[in-house]
Amino acid sequence: MKILFFQYPSCSTCKKAAKWLKDHDIDIESKHIVETPPTVGELTEWITRSNLPLQKFFNASGQKYRELNLKNRISTIPEKELIELLASDGKL
Repeated sequence: MKILFFQYPSCSTCKKAAKWLKDHDIDIESKHIVETPPTVGELTEWITRSNLPLQKFFNASGQKYRELNLKNRISTIPEKELIELLASDGKL
């Protein structure tokens, strides 16, 4: 069974994660997160299953995150809107 692995190919952290998965014989289906971002449905399922705060799914060091001033606004935006925002831009 392949694991779905969303990555930004030029990201050093993504490269390290992909290498780790390969080194541990974990078969992956790789998707370019900017060209094919996860859908609202996929994100909703993963967020629910993860039991992690929604904020953990954002790239808090990314340019778009900073441009949108999400650090100061994320707690005031409804969850549905945040998931739609994530689905609209793979760099988030």
